[in-house]
Amino acid sequence: MEIKYDYTSVMASAVGSEHGLTEAELSEALESYSGVPRKLEELRASGGADYMNLPYDGALTESISGLVDAKRGRFENFIVVGIGGSSLGSRAVFEALSHPYHNLLPAKERGGPRMFFPDNVDPELLAGLTDTLDPAKTVINVITKSGSTAETMSNFLVLAHWLMCGPDASPADHIVATTDPEKGALRKMAREEGFQTFPVPPGVGGRFSVLSAVGLVSSAFAGIDVNRLLTGAAAMDKRIRESKPATNPALVAAIIHTQLDRKKGKRMAVFMPYAQCLRATADWFRQLWAESLGKRLSTTGDVVNTGQTPIAALGTTDQHSQIQLYAQGPNDKLITFVEVKKFRSEVRMHELYESDATSYLWGRSLGELMLDELAGTRIALTDAKRPNATIIMPVVNEETLGQLLFMLQVQTSYAGMIYGVNPYDQPGVEAGKVAAYALMGRAGFEEKLAQIRRKSAAPRLEV
Repeated sequence: MEIKYDYTSVMASAVGSEHGLTEAELSEALESYSGVPRKLEELRASGGADYMNLPYDGALTESISGLVDAKRGRFENFIVVGIGGSSLGSRAVFEALSHPYHNLLPAKERGGPRMFFPDNVDPELLAGLTDTLDPAKTVINVITKSGSTAETMSNFLVLAHWLMCGPDASPADHIVATTDPEKGALRKMAREEGFQTFPVPPGVGGRFSVLSAVGLVSSAFAGIDVNRLLTGAAAMDKRIRESKPATNPALVAAIIHTQLDRKKGKRMAVFMPYAQCLRATADWFRQLWAESLGKRLSTTGDVVNTGQTPIAALGTTDQHSQIQLYAQGPNDKLITFVEVKKFRSEVRMHELYESDATSYLWGRSLGELMLDELAGTRIALTDAKRPNATIIMPVVNEETLGQLLFMLQVQTSYAGMIYGVNPYDQPGVEAGKVAAYALMGRAGFEEKLAQIRRKSAAPRLEV
């Protein structure tokens, strides 16, 4: 059940040397960056890439299972309150491994509560949720490592008040806090109020946290086998550690992305699964790639303004919205497809309405059509000299998804090393947070507010 990385159509033999890598270019890059996996392992050993150790935390999964068992059958709804990496990973795992209409199934068939991911501060989004759900039957999992993320804490304040206004005036039994194990506002609040808590490991940033309690708590509540998810991630870890550079899928993918960016002008990275269940995984990867690699400064302080712009797409849906641009617009993209060989459900087309437009479909399955649509798109893009690669998944299950998530995380770490940037910080995001804190009147940000007011004194250019 190993996933594979097929890079046939990024090579010059498929798309020409102007847009693809020659055998010599790839060999040279593999030689130049052959030490990158060792450097990442050294960083891991020193505590600098702690996300790589998450697949082996059996104590955590046992603790999560205990919480799920204690609350099983008592609650109908589960709300994940987070933003960015504190929500996208949870949603990606849930959508990949759950019934596509999980929330509409009868309770006995769901295997867990209905799941909701309000990862924005749009007031209509949250008001709609509180209008719809019963607070007495709802668990809230608030996730923020710092305990001070404005969006997360704002939504949490609204929902905690909603719980208090319900029949149970003490919300502690309804709240699970996933935060820093020792410090921060949410940790302090949890101690004082008696919330059940789980740790965000100190050395793990949000976008690398999907295999920690950040992603596992909600997944376990939804009925997903989180141990199998971690088993898949551990299998990919073992495969990467034991591979030579040319057979390490994460390294080959990282080299292809960075070299096509630097040498062939492919400044955009499209991630396009041909499976509806992986749509949220594309959104998760978009944050992982963008926030990790989009950096102004290198690790040595040089201005580099590096990083590919990631684009989330979905086959076949976006064949009818984006492929026209990919095939005939600027040749500035590397497209990565995700191909699922076997779908979990089989739906066949029936012999109805005889016509040239439909007869050829009789007896065929939608899964076959999905695979042929992918093959056709790959052929068309390759013929148009558009480099593309394919991640092949035998089926989407806990183990193959664990492999995929871990591979993409390591691929991102490798790419950061190749670019010479720190893939674990996000200074551009922090600047926006500081400005928002000042505008909302948070104590300690008065000088920043004064700066903003001075800059905003000039008249706006509006029409």
